[in-house]
Amino acid sequence: MSENALVYDSKNMPFRRLGPSGLRVPLFSLGGWLTIGETVIGDPVKEIIKVAFENGINMFDTAEGYAKGKSEEEMGRVIKELGLKRSDLIISTKLFWGTGSSPNDMGLSRKHIIEGTQDSLKRLQMDYVDIIFAHRPDPSVPIEETVRAFNYVIEKGWAFYWATSEWTARDIEEAYHVAEKLNLIPPIAEQCQHNMFHRERPEGEYAPIYAKYGVGTTVFSALAAGLLTGKYNGGNIPPDSRFDQHKDVFKSTIKSFNEDEGRKKFDKLDKLIEFADKELNCKVGHLALAWVAKMPNTSTVILGASRPEQVVDNLKALEVIPKLTPAVMESIDAILENAPTPASTYGRPSLDTTFKSFY
Repeated sequence: MSENALVYDSKNMPFRRLGPSGLRVPLFSLGGWLTIGETVIGDPVKEIIKVAFENGINMFDTAEGYAKGKSEEEMGRVIKELGLKRSDLIISTKLFWGTGSSPNDMGLSRKHIIEGTQDSLKRLQMDYVDIIFAHRPDPSVPIEETVRAFNYVIEKGWAFYWATSEWTARDIEEAYHVAEKLNLIPPIAEQCQHNMFHRERPEGEYAPIYAKYGVGTTVFSALAAGLLTGKYNGGNIPPDSRFDQHKDVFKSTIKSFNEDEGRKKFDKLDKLIEFADKELNCKVGHLALAWVAKMPNTSTVILGASRPEQVVDNLKALEVIPKLTPAVMESIDAILENAPTPASTYGRPSLDTTFKSFY
């Protein structure tokens, strides 16, 4: 590490355990999806990562599939050029889509997991990553093969932990069963979409997984790709915005702007904007980030940024979290009207109620 290297200071960043593991991760982290290596390359990447690091963010998330490996390359290059101390960082990457066209250059086979991990490390210019994610489930590969392969990657020291992304609760459960049966290492986290307009899977489907295994989430799209900032209100798409730059990726969302579903979201968003301003004295984007961060199973919220100023602005959400009292959360639920229905206890008291009765 050079004499001019940045020294990590957590500032006011809260840290949480990543699921049931002993790894501490910052409540807000920085990701490279659709930005680093794609719309943001060269010196701007360095500026974004430097500002993030200086503001307490020391976790950086990428994937082999982001910009066909260029996201990993840019992130690794910048971290090396900034001279950041590796042990100060938490680096995560993801495997599934690969960067080539061979039938075995994607998916979750043992071959791709092992070769893909080695390729990712080369692009990152690192000896190891802290967490390696199975970027999607692979129904064409036995989960036992996938669990064994990630266990091998960890035993080789190429990663410290493994996790899942957008897996079903059923697949996560099977991965745990396989790991327990064969005395292998299970996944510790799930990288899922979670925001005010997308709640059923992270809050409903995963509820038994949280309770049984303590799985944590590394949340992406907490702002619904910017929808929850209010900048797309009324179906307006500003030039150079994420929806403008990635029309194919968000085609169905853009189409919904002129449908009942989209109009209902904009109506709710108008109410959220008013509530954030009058009741919490904040912007709706800061409220949306704080709301996801407030969830008990959220380990870290992954921010996306095209400019350093966006990182700094998003971190204002930290000031909003203490304002989210149970009463405030209930008011937000009343506006959203989309809270998943809890599983029925068929008249029996929940375990929480039973335990509380002893105190």
